[in-house]
Amino acid sequence: LQSMFRTNRGTVGGYFLAGRSMVWWPVGASLFASNIGSGHFVGLAGTGAASGIAVGGFEWNALFIVLLLGWLFVPVYLTAGVITMPQYLKKRFGGGRISLYLTVISLFLYIFTKISVDMFSGAVFIQQALGWNIYVSVIALLSITALYTVTGGLAALMYTDTVQTFVIIGGAFVLMGFAFYEVGGYSALLEKYSAALPSLTLSREPDLYNISQACFTPRSDALHLLRDPFSGDLPWPGVLLGIAIVGSWYWCTDQVIVQRCLAARSLTHVKAGCLLCGYLKLLPMFLMVFPGMISRVLYPDEVACVVPEECKKICDTEVGCSNIAYPKLVVSIMPNGLRGLMLAVMLAALMSSLASIFNSSSTLFTMDLWTRLRPQARDRELMIVGRVWVLCIVSISIAWIPVVQAAQSGQLFDYIQSITSYLAPPIAAVFFLAVFVKRVNEPGAFWGMVGGLCMGLSRMVPEFVFGTGSCLFPSNCPTLLCGVHYLYFAVLLFLCSAALVLIVSYCTPPIPDRNLYRLVFSLRHSTEAREDLDQEEEERGRKARRQAAEKGRDEEVDEKEEGGSRSLCGLIGWFCGIGSTQAPEPTEEEVAKASKQLPDIHEDPIWQQVVNINAIIMMVVAVFLWGYYA
Repeated sequence: LQSMFRTNRGTVGGYFLAGRSMVWWPVGASLFASNIGSGHFVGLAGTGAASGIAVGGFEWNALFIVLLLGWLFVPVYLTAGVITMPQYLKKRFGGGRISLYLTVISLFLYIFTKISVDMFSGAVFIQQALGWNIYVSVIALLSITALYTVTGGLAALMYTDTVQTFVIIGGAFVLMGFAFYEVGGYSALLEKYSAALPSLTLSREPDLYNISQACFTPRSDALHLLRDPFSGDLPWPGVLLGIAIVGSWYWCTDQVIVQRCLAARSLTHVKAGCLLCGYLKLLPMFLMVFPGMISRVLYPDEVACVVPEECKKICDTEVGCSNIAYPKLVVSIMPNGLRGLMLAVMLAALMSSLASIFNSSSTLFTMDLWTRLRPQARDRELMIVGRVWVLCIVSISIAWIPVVQAAQSGQLFDYIQSITSYLAPPIAAVFFLAVFVKRVNEPGAFWGMVGGLCMGLSRMVPEFVFGTGSCLFPSNCPTLLCGVHYLYFAVLLFLCSAALVLIVSYCTPPIPDRNLYRLVFSLRHSTEAREDLDQEEEERGRKARRQAAEKGRDEEVDEKEEGGSRSLCGLIGWFCGIGSTQAPEPTEEEVAKASKQLPDIHEDPIWQQVVNINAIIMMVVAVFLWGYYA
């Protein structure tokens, strides 16, 4: 409610970028809350229960990647003057095919990976804790989330994310304390984890399957972050390089994350927000992974079950029940009042990440797809379309519930990781080269993305057809197609895509510097006038909007003559932050004058030193933790 009244949500900049007025602590808290969904609680704890601490590498890798975001990528995005990532690619390369490709791929990933994971993990928790009907609970959650996304815009999300971050961390600390007390402390966990074996390990149908000891015995390297490069479930070269590549896509080029940085009031606030997020990312290993391992120690027959028939009884899926590790802890060891607190924690995590996806996907759809279809669309129309798209996303999410319920829980997370590893590296390669290599041009970037997509699909489609399999029932996918670990494949895909981008770019004419001022890192401080490659398209859009404004003024006169018949529409418009009046479309002279007002990325020298020193401290802490648990 406060953000509904405080922020200018009736304009494109106000709704999608919170008026570029956010200070560092809501930026950092919102980055963390957008990233930590209920999927982290269920997924990290579940994988920790199944195979140990290596999954924490996904979290600690982000400590370095968020620094790349704040120090290298965001300065370029700010000087480019963009709202969405496809907009940046359109300004950087011109044309429309690259930005259209990125928009469609991003919306696909949002709807069918992020939303499905959060909804699935929220469903697991609610079913374990409350026994509610999953349809009723998820529809209620999505409806509440959509309400404050539609009415408040990005500012409402960032303020609520800040509150939810405190709730998430506070509740998780309480559960961690109860869990370590129950297991007997940290040293007891290290001793007992290797002996956490289920009591039922014999096959019910020996003719169909046999259960090997490896399927229910904790890994010998469970307490190692860096594992064998050939036999490890998360091999160390893949953890260091593959996760970094996928993480670079997520943290440095994904709309959900970058949009929060673009809402900051200055570059120093961006950097400080990234540092706060980085420090918070130290916590999931201790708040989620270790409690998952404790859950296996305390409840081995349920969390570590291996007999398919028993697993079906316990968690309604035959491939294993490690995903119930965190909900099982909450239900079993928390007192009644605190159990309610943890329900609030999980719902806060679910709603904050869903709300972030809703707002960012509406930004992409509105600013990149709708303006392509209707270049004459003005602020009021864009506001309405953005809010309606949120409602469409909610409808698609609800329709997706049966698919999430039917999917085998053990495989769902594998599918999510593989989808990201097979689709994201080409995007990461194009953004990395676009920001740091001036010579890269539109044909190179486009064919690099297309070639990378074809290569990724050649691995993803067979995995979907044959399935990822399980310990008892291995996949029949041919080794030639599926034999390479998905993190190794991400590295290979990134390198091949980057090579294709560079080869095609160097075989075709370069983009002149006058079109690249403040669009690449080396020219971010340039003061020369930039000739945007999408300038003609922008001019056509402004002309169409001016004509629509003239037509709209005539319609407003007719509406005023009708009297109070539209009072209900006006009330709905106020509630959603859509004003009845609009700012006039700027003339070409005003546009030319505005283009000479360069974005300011200069920083106060004292605060610049403060954030730089903090960045060094955070890297030292990260290196120590990696070394200690390696």
